[in-house]
Amino acid sequence: MEASDSRHRHCGKDTLSLKSLCRLLYYPPFSGSLLRHRTHPDFLMGNSLFSAINTNKAMVEYMQKNGVIRSKKVAEVMETIDRALFIPDGIEPYHSRPVMIQFDLIIPAPNMHSTCLQLLEEHLQPGMRALDVGSGNGYLTACFALMVGPRGCAVGVERMPGLVSSSVQSIQESAAAPLLRGGSLSVHFGDGRVGWPQHAPYDAIHVIAEARDIPKAITDQLKPGGRLVWGLLLPGSIVEDFTVIDKKLDGSLTIRSEFSVGTCEF
Repeated sequence: MEASDSRHRHCGKDTLSLKSLCRLLYYPPFSGSLLRHRTHPDFLMGNSLFSAINTNKAMVEYMQKNGVIRSKKVAEVMETIDRALFIPDGIEPYHSRPVMIQFDLIIPAPNMHSTCLQLLEEHLQPGMRALDVGSGNGYLTACFALMVGPRGCAVGVERMPGLVSSSVQSIQESAAAPLLRGGSLSVHFGDGRVGWPQHAPYDAIHVIAEARDIPKAITDQLKPGGRLVWGLLLPGSIVEDFTVIDKKLDGSLTIRSEFSVGTCEF
């Protein structure tokens, strides 16, 4: 692995070990924009303001107001796919915090989803293909599907069969239901480490996992010119680092750490 500077790595096509990047990935410097969001008075007030938000539209508008969502397209998609449909009953769906669902799995906070969508936006254009590995409750997969549209393809892969069933149920109740019925959106039970080669190559791939190594099978399914966003969950924590992997037209890969986000609430 050859370093170009302290925040970028260029790699070949073999399995990508991130062990040498752990310090960078776990404790990277905050970007200026994120730092401003974390120190914004409203951001630091947490639930005192956010608890008053009781609709999906209000949640998105609040995130826009505080600069968490900067993309008009991402705002439209998150407003269209109601987060409440994907959150268990009895849990406030619009608070800016992760949510524990069945099988003791954690669904990221809304700001994590908006960040992922904004990082992948250019690779989620109509007609493109997207893969969501570790699709969980299906929320982000549904957002992907809405962005790529009926002529595109959005695939979710989840290792928990019970989650596959419940996520499909939630999608059927959401604005992405027509895409599920039309076949451009699908969720499958499977081993995420091997991706979903049936619809490869993908313009956009999202993975959320505690693994430090990125399987070659995943990067092989990334289209030249495509982007992979790897959400690294630290063991025993809900802190998450985003690693952005861009595949050049010659097949080489550029890796960078975007930023680290903890449990701070808007």
